[in-house]
Amino acid sequence: MAKRKPKAYWRRWLSWHLGKKRKANPATRAEWAFEQLARRLKAGDVAVDCGANVGKFTELMARNGATVYAFEPDPFAFARLQNRLGAWPNVILRNEAVGTQAKPVRLYRAPDFEADPLVRSESSSLLAFKSNVSTENYVETNQIDFVAFIRSLPGLRVLKMDIEGAEFDLLKALIESGVMDRIDFAFVETHDHKIPELADIAGEVRELISSRGLDKINLDWR
Repeated sequence: MAKRKPKAYWRRWLSWHLGKKRKANPATRAEWAFEQLARRLKAGDVAVDCGANVGKFTELMARNGATVYAFEPDPFAFARLQNRLGAWPNVILRNEAVGTQAKPVRLYRAPDFEADPLVRSESSSLLAFKSNVSTENYVETNQIDFVAFIRSLPGLRVLKMDIEGAEFDLLKALIESGVMDRIDFAFVETHDHKIPELADIAGEVRELISSRGLDKINLDWR
């Protein structure tokens, strides 16, 4: 069966504004908001993709000339990210994890990673207790101090973060350090609904975001 071509953007835009917007759930609304911002990025803007995987969202943000830093710690996914975007002069690829301090880390993979590396690489995580990874199947990688990295930038238009459970510790550091003030918009995929061990830190960060009125941080993105 032939693969169905994606609907043209103008058709999706029209469909969204003629009705889908009113019925959309929070995740769909967040996805649409991210896409609109990404499409408006231009040369001179800076964006960061944490957990870039094979580069679908990196490419969207970089398409009109914005400088995009893409972090992907899994070597399998990073190789495909390089194949896809390595020749783009406005995309800076980093085979590293992001966190609250610079240090060597273990990136845990699914126990059956080799069965389908392209799909399984999406769940690779720094969290050993994540239910769909194995402590016996990991690769060693480098983690950067992400707060310091953001401080080194002139400013950041869009941050996209999908780091498989490590997002709340990093968000807390970004907010409490004041570095979040340098970021215009953040779209974060959260995993506390799948990882019970994150309940406490997730609640703390959600309250922190609410108490400071940080509506530029979207936690509904999936």
